[in-house]
Amino acid sequence: MQRTPVSSSNVASIGYDIASHTLEIEFNNGQVYQYFDVPQAIYESFMQASSKGEFLAQHIKGAFRYERV
Repeated sequence: MQRTPVSSSNVASIGYDIASHTLEIEFNNGQVYQYFDVPQAIYESFMQASSKGEFLAQHIKGAFRYERV
């Protein structure tokens, strides 16, 4: 999956697959996680968020199934 680098103290890059609604997050420590059944609107809001870590904690973690890649 193609990811876009972002400016964040916690998140290195973010990718999204529209067909499968899969959000992929690479953290600054090199770990990559995929979150499943994420609406495109959440991805778009995540990309626009001034604090990626805060958005992740409030809107993604605990809300979607995930796995470490």
